[in-house]
Amino acid sequence: MSTAERFIRTGKGIVMEEKEISQRGAELQERLERLDAMERDIQKREKSIKEKEKAKKQVLLRLSPALWNDLAKWAEEDFRSINGQIEYLLSEAVRRHKK
Repeated sequence: MSTAERFIRTGKGIVMEEKEISQRGAELQERLERLDAMERDIQKREKSIKEKEKAKKQVLLRLSPALWNDLAKWAEEDFRSINGQIEYLLSEAVRRHKK
C-alpha cells in the first residue's frame, strides 16, 4: 500500500485511518515504556556511582603520643572528634594544595 493510499482525504485535510492511528499509538507507547525503563536504569546506575563516591575509606594512621594529644586538644576546642579533626585538616590541606 502506498503512502497516498494510507490516507483518506477529507474536507479538512489528510487524516490517517483509525487502524493505523491505533497501531502508531501502540508503537509509541512501547517506545515510551522502553525509554522509561532505560531512564530508570540510568538513574539506578548514577545512584550507585554516587553512593560509591560518598563511601568513606578506612586508613590506619600511626601517630606519636605527643601529636595525638595535640590533635585531641585541638579537636576538643573545635568541638570535633579526633577522627573528624584529622579529616578536616586533611581536607583543608588538599584544598589548599589544589589552588
